[in-house]
Amino acid sequence: MTHPLFHRPFTRAVKVGGDATWAVTRLAVRSGLAVPRLAAGALGRRLMPEPPTGTVPAGRTVRLAGRGSTFVVDVPGPTPDAPVVVLLHGLACTAYLNWFPVLGALGDRYRVVAFDQRWHGRGIVSERFRIEDCADDAVAVLDALGIDRAVFAGYSLGGFVAQETWHRHPERVAGLVLASTARNGQGTVHERLFFPVLAATMNPVSRHAAARVEQLAQSLPLTPDVHLTDLTSWGLAQVRSTSGWAYPEVVNAVGHFDSAPWIGEVDVPTAVVVTEKDHAIPTRRQHKLAAAVPGARVFSAPGGHASVVLDAARWLPVFHDALDDVWARAGADVATSTPRLRDVSAG
Repeated sequence: MTHPLFHRPFTRAVKVGGDATWAVTRLAVRSGLAVPRLAAGALGRRLMPEPPTGTVPAGRTVRLAGRGSTFVVDVPGPTPDAPVVVLLHGLACTAYLNWFPVLGALGDRYRVVAFDQRWHGRGIVSERFRIEDCADDAVAVLDALGIDRAVFAGYSLGGFVAQETWHRHPERVAGLVLASTARNGQGTVHERLFFPVLAATMNPVSRHAAARVEQLAQSLPLTPDVHLTDLTSWGLAQVRSTSGWAYPEVVNAVGHFDSAPWIGEVDVPTAVVVTEKDHAIPTRRQHKLAAAVPGARVFSAPGGHASVVLDAARWLPVFHDALDDVWARAGADVATSTPRLRDVSAG
């Protein structure tokens, strides 16, 4: 089946800019699809072990005042005053697809909140995708759940959103865990050429793209399946819950994000989880992010950009150590609260 982005209306819309514009859009689509395809493939090959319960924590639709509705997973911690962690997923993923291996396990020590970001899955659909809006959504989720402050942990795109959340709402951020992410989406000459063309491509078709994203979102069941008895089918359903029309719009926003002018002002405990064999967001950029944040500590994971799924047995303990470190420095005593995160390599 032809991918939605290559249906005739979209083809006609972007080809008005010429073959170069069409090529840019195709590249953006492929970039957006890379991680979810890897994740789905990993699920199919059983590289990611099933959680022992066979399910993920159930979620619900939450209305955010003045913004719209999104799908939220809210896992209670071990105590009513447990520290709160907000998990922000990556490009073309959902809260479940990015974080399903860790949602239940982190609940042993933290209250864990994850939600579908706008233009993804059951998230809010707006005229344009803006990382600033995603940051405001994250704080609106806190408001809806009656939470004052939290550590924000973002993966890839989610790392950009976490940085922007601190920038716009520093009083709500107790700390940051920035995983497989960077200060900006442009660095090479090719990227500096690519993203202006992509922006010009998306401007005339963004309204149509948003309508198609909304159309798919409205067709989804109110809540996704939480049973992981067939990981292949479950993972593909998660991938397909995000419209292909979303990918160029989101990639465009990622490419124009730049925290370099202010990231050095971050004043909360920060950990940077570096995927040392990353090619999607080069490792050197991840280390530059860590060097730019005062007092940031680096936690190295040996795999690539899709490590959260493809190399979870090694990535998740590193992530958990980073999270513990940030909350310990933020003043929350988590060292003796409950047992450590389970070993996900055990079947």
